[in-house]
Amino acid sequence: MPEQGKVKRTDKNRIIDIAFFAALLSGVAFVMLTLFYRQTMGNSDYYHSDMKAYILEMQGLDSGYSFPYPVFFKLSALIHLFASPELSVAIATMLLNVFSMVLLKVFFNRLALKELVESFPKCPWLPGIALSLLSASMLFISMLYLPNNIYFSGIKFKYLGVFTSNPFHNATYMAARPFAVLAFFWYARLLTCYEEGFKGRHREDRGALARDYVLFAVFLLLATMTKPSFTIVLVGAAGPLMAYRMFRSKFRNFVPTILLGLCFIPTFADLLYQFQGVFVPSEGAEGGIGFGLGTVWRLYCNNMPAAIALAIGFPLLVLLFHFKELKSNTIYRFSWQLYLMGFAMAYFLYEKGFRQPDFNFSWGYMYGIFFCFVGALLVLLKATAAKKRPLLLGVQWLAYLCHLGCGLYYFLGLFRGGHYY
Repeated sequence: MPEQGKVKRTDKNRIIDIAFFAALLSGVAFVMLTLFYRQTMGNSDYYHSDMKAYILEMQGLDSGYSFPYPVFFKLSALIHLFASPELSVAIATMLLNVFSMVLLKVFFNRLALKELVESFPKCPWLPGIALSLLSASMLFISMLYLPNNIYFSGIKFKYLGVFTSNPFHNATYMAARPFAVLAFFWYARLLTCYEEGFKGRHREDRGALARDYVLFAVFLLLATMTKPSFTIVLVGAAGPLMAYRMFRSKFRNFVPTILLGLCFIPTFADLLYQFQGVFVPSEGAEGGIGFGLGTVWRLYCNNMPAAIALAIGFPLLVLLFHFKELKSNTIYRFSWQLYLMGFAMAYFLYEKGFRQPDFNFSWGYMYGIFFCFVGALLVLLKATAAKKRPLLLGVQWLAYLCHLGCGLYYFLGLFRGGHYY
């Protein structure tokens, strides 16, 4: 994890920060657990989700689907030793989902807190609270949409065809996200230093780099074993990027590239295992991966530009005002590379057979949306600390609040039993 230096704050400010975040985390955990438990008890008319299939899978029963990624189900089974099947799956989903909030708070603090405190010295307790609120808000933001089922031309649904970084109806997406967050930040960290390799480093630095390699491999494998959607997109973005850097350097970084590539081997092995369970069709059935131009996406949306703008309006606005950051900010640049790869996979690839309408490649696209927001937020926080062009800063924060307002309203609808689409 990249270090940004320790922020000098009083114990009182730290206590305020920790206490506020703990209270906020408790509130988020409560509402999430309530929603997920209602989904486990719901049906096709109310609280629609895949929870029923997950409960069967957790119990070792036939759900009619293949879930060759065990982390979420093993955690649910462990909790099932003390709770009902429905409550166990709900608790596991909640725990892993709010773990994302904890991790975002840690990374936001390390990457932005120091500059914010130095920029607002009269109230050093405020940045910590603000970053706590932002880490919580990332679990609620959604696509932009108008209430009362009023849609743009070609946009048939508020969610389907547009998509969001918080698909509350899909527990495995929520469960894999904390590991995706860890893998994303660790890979971004390695992008800044892996080409230097081990040669010429002090012993402690070599040990730190080796540790980062191992941690990245572990986090990526955990994400894969919880839901492979993020992994497929990250690998798709990382492979061409590393190859480009190797050719650009005329193979001078060949050995460091191979060493970083070794971190992907455990995940590749698990992906091959999952491929056999999901994409290889049973005898007499159509299956595998197909290639097309929005083959599945067009089932739900006939206006791609509007869908993109509604999904990532805030990141697009930040990109417009901070385009130069792409050159110098590794996290920000990789967040966009991840988004573009997620979009490309969702647009060009699809599953053949009975799972085709499920649009399972959209989950990777939604991870791209999520990390696009993460990267844009970090850039905006940096600009806010610098206090440059306050009017434009206000416009960008207003755009983020629009996504958050839509997300809270969307969550409230699901909380009351509404359909996700």
